Amino acid sequence: MAVVDREGLVVSANDAFGALLGVGAGELAGQSAADLVDLTSDARTRHAYREVLRGRQARLRCTRRLKHPDGRSLWVRITAAPLPPETTGESPGVLMSLADISARRELQARLRHLQMHDPVTRLPNRTLFFERLSAALETEAYERTGTGHTGRIGLCYLDLDGFKAVNDTLGHRFGDRLLAAVAERLTRCADEAGYGRASAPLVARLGGDEFALLVEDSTGTEQLAGLAESVLTALQAPFAISGRRLSVSASIGVVERHAAGTSATALMQAADTTLYWAKADGKARWTLFDPERNAHRMTRQALVSSLRAAVERGEFTLEYQPLVGMEDGRLRGVEALVRWRHPQFGVLTPNRFIGLAEEDGSIVPLGRWILATACRQARRWQLQHPDEPPIFVSVNVAVRQVWDSDLVADVASVLAETGLAPQLLQLELTESAVMGSAGRPLQALRALSDMGVHIAIDDFGTGYSNLAYLSRLPVSVLKLDGSFVRGFQYEEREGRKGRAEQGSTTEQGATADQGAAADRPNPADEVIVEAMVQLAHRLGLSVTAECVETSDQASRLRRIGCDTGQGWLYSRPVSPDRISELLDGRAC
Repeated sequence: MAVVDREGLVVSANDAFGALLGVGAGELAGQSAADLVDLTSDARTRHAYREVLRGRQARLRCTRRLKHPDGRSLWVRITAAPLPPETTGESPGVLMSLADISARRELQARLRHLQMHDPVTRLPNRTLFFERLSAALETEAYERTGTGHTGRIGLCYLDLDGFKAVNDTLGHRFGDRLLAAVAERLTRCADEAGYGRASAPLVARLGGDEFALLVEDSTGTEQLAGLAESVLTALQAPFAISGRRLSVSASIGVVERHAAGTSATALMQAADTTLYWAKADGKARWTLFDPERNAHRMTRQALVSSLRAAVERGEFTLEYQPLVGMEDGRLRGVEALVRWRHPQFGVLTPNRFIGLAEEDGSIVPLGRWILATACRQARRWQLQHPDEPPIFVSVNVAVRQVWDSDLVADVASVLAETGLAPQLLQLELTESAVMGSAGRPLQALRALSDMGVHIAIDDFGTGYSNLAYLSRLPVSVLKLDGSFVRGFQYEEREGRKGRAEQGSTTEQGATADQGAAADRPNPADEVIVEAMVQLAHRLGLSVTAECVETSDQASRLRRIGCDTGQGWLYSRPVSPDRISELLDGRAC
C-alpha cells in the first residue's frame, strides 16, 4: 500500500508496494503514483483517478500490466480510495493498494486457451473462429488504411469426404489422429500462404470433420482459389497413421467479398452453401460462391417453404391439353396440367415445383386436389355436352402418391363424389416409376385397372423399357416420349416452334430453345417408333405421341399407326372454357 497526497505524489509506501515495483519503499516518496503504476495511459482511467484525488469519486479499481526491473511482467490490480477526512473536512489524500494477480491471470489465460482451442487438433475452435471473424467484420477493422489493408475478407470452408466411414470402420481414436494430421497440413498451407504478408490465414476446426481458413484483408478470389487449391494438393498425399496408409479428399466452399455490409452469419451461410455445391458437383474440389446460383437456391427454398400453404390458399389452377385422334382429328381426351399462380414469382409450370413437392411430401395433398378438380371438370363437360361422346381426362401421378397415400381409395372417393365413370379417367406414371413398380405400387395399379381406370406410361422409351415386364403390368396406354417425334424429318423448318409442354408434371419441361440441338432429323427414330407402336398394338395397348408440332409429323405418325397425338399442332394447354369451345366444334 501507499499513501498519495492530493497532488498525486507518493507520501509513503510499505515494503510490499516497493517490492512489486522493484524499488525500495523509501525511494518512492515524492514520485507520481500515476506514473509508477501507469494510470495515465488512457484518458478514462486518468480522469477517474483525478476525480478520486479531488474526493469526487469514491473509488477507482483497474488492472495494469507492469514491467518489473528484472525483466519479467506482472499483472496488478490497483485500488485507489480517498482517506478519511481530517478535522478540516478535507481528505489528506488517497490510499492506493496493489495486488499481484499474475498467477490468476496466467490461469485465466490457460483456461481461455483450453476453452478456445480444439483438444484433438489444437487448432482454434468454433468459438474463437467466430470471435476473430466478428472482429474482422467490425467497422474499425475494415476501414483501416495503409499497406496490407484491403477491406476484404475471404473464407475457405472445408469438409473431409467420407470421414464418417473412417470413424465407423477404424474407430474414433483413429479418426481423431487423422483429424490431427489433417490439421497439421492445413496449418502448413496457411503458413505458406501467409509468407510475406501481414498475417497468415486463421485455421480452425469448426466441429466434426469441418475446418475453416479465414483470410483477413484478402486480395481477391484468386488468392482464395490458390489457397483452396494448395489445400487440396496438400491432402492428396496418403496419411500414415497407426501403421496404416489412408487417402482422404476434401470439398471446399470458397467465399471472398468486401467486409463492409457483410455479417458473420451471411458469410457462413454463403460458405456452407458453396461447400454443398462442391459436394454435389462430385467432391474432392473447391467451388467459388456464385450469387446467381445462390439466388436460384433461395428461390427454390422459398417455393418449398410455401408449397403446402399454397394448396390450402388455392393458388393452383389446371389447364388442359387436348389428346386428338390421329385418324379423324377429333378430340378424344385432355391431359390436366397444373399451374401455380405464385404471388411473388408469377405463373409457374410443373417443372418448377413438382419435384420439390415430391421431396417434401406436399405432392400428396396437391395430387388429391388435381385429381378431384380434373374429374369434376371432366364430369361438367360431360353434362354440358350430353349429345357428344364424353372425353376422358388424364391426370399425372407421382410414385410418392402411391407410397404415401391410399391412391385407390382416393380415386374411388373422387369418382363417387363427381359421378365420373372410371373409364373416363386415365392416370399417367413415368416409365421409370411404372417399370420399377413392385409390392404396394403394383397392387395399387392393378386395383385401379380392375376398377376400370386406364393406366398410361408417360415418356415411354426413355427409361427401363423392360418389355417383358411391360406385358405383366396393368397398362392400357403408352405415351411415346417427344424426343422420338422431334427426330422425325420436318417439312417446314423455318419458323418452327419449340417443343410443346407435355403432360408429365414430373418431367423437366423443355422450352423452345432447349430442344433445338436435339431436333436434327434422325431416320432411325421413325423406325424405332414404328416398332414400338406395332409392339404396343400386339400387346393390346393404344399409343399416344407427344410433342406433335407439324402436319408432317402427324402424317408420319398416322401412317405408322399411332392412335392419338398431343402437341402444339393441335393446341397448347388451355382453360376449361376453351375445351368447351373445342367440344362444340369437336375437331381440333
